[in-house]
Amino acid sequence: MARLLLIEDDLSIRTPLIRALRERGHAVAAAHTAMNGLQHALDDRPDLVVLDLGLPDLDGLEMLRMLRAVSRVPVIIATARDDEREIVRGLDAGADDYVVKPFTAAQLDARIRAVLRRGAGEPVDSAVTVGALHIDVRARQVSLAGTGLELTPREFDLLHYLAARAGQVVTKRELLTEVWQVPYGGADKTVDVHLSWLRRKLGETAGAPRYLHTVRGVGVRLDDPDAVP
Repeated sequence: MARLLLIEDDLSIRTPLIRALRERGHAVAAAHTAMNGLQHALDDRPDLVVLDLGLPDLDGLEMLRMLRAVSRVPVIIATARDDEREIVRGLDAGADDYVVKPFTAAQLDARIRAVLRRGAGEPVDSAVTVGALHIDVRARQVSLAGTGLELTPREFDLLHYLAARAGQVVTKRELLTEVWQVPYGGADKTVDVHLSWLRRKLGETAGAPRYLHTVRGVGVRLDDPDAVP
């Protein structure tokens, strides 16, 4: 049984969804405003939050950013906003999944179980080091040659995923599926943009790479520059 927090202002959606999720074995608490939901999340420490974006007091994305500053609780955005840019914004803000209304309780329950399975998966190494690049996974901090790098949560996740597979070519499809948790389908530009930001922070460019190497038509590979002949 998972302890869920549903943050949804529409009573006609909130009430039947609470009932349906409880029938599937979950314990469900609910909030109808962003600030009330944020307080619930901090006080009750649920296993997962289901978050609507169109809340009366504060946009759900802003509430998510506030939550992410203090908690890593899994979050599924459940909203009527179906524009690709909104989906990318939601995932970049720290959501673990994104479902678009209308959806069935069975579909949401499947997403909840999938996100919780990922969170309970195999333990990751506490640190990853590639050349002068050091990633402290638990603290979510990165340093290069002893100098700390300021990364966004998505940049950190992307760099960690690549560093954990150093020397391997990783496709954009895999990055979108595993880092962004979205299906591949024309959204690969968001990968390119984040790689560009990472290169800048690593002090390199696509034309003169040190760590991040583009394999044209395939994907990207993170290498130890001192080990490359």
